[in-house]
Amino acid sequence: MNERLKKLRKELDITQQELADKLGTARNNIAGYETGKRQPSDAVISLICKTDFPQGRVNETWLRTGEGEMFIEASRDERIATFVGDILKDEEETFKKKFISMLAALDESDWEVIQKMVELMQKKGAD
Repeated sequence: MNERLKKLRKELDITQQELADKLGTARNNIAGYETGKRQPSDAVISLICKTDFPQGRVNETWLRTGEGEMFIEASRDERIATFVGDILKDEEETFKKKFISMLAALDESDWEVIQKMVELMQKKGAD
């Protein structure tokens, strides 16, 4: 499992510290798992597999045995929740954060106008 944990972290393109922070553990625990000096508990494995990553959730079967795909494709709702959650975690007032905030302030009539605009753009794109 240690090699798969390292492969997972490399695929996520994050450091041991970043993975440790995401899981709420110490970096030396991650290092121990990757070197094989420590075995992650079932609770840690479960936490890894329940954590939302941009690539999706980690496939527990793959993590434990190496069988199957590394990630389970996230549903549309899960991808949206992860996207918004990541934006909200950012301390800075980014464009994405301002845009999400603006969308949250729309009322039903505003959404109807946007829907009509999108439908019009789709129709013009099909012509």
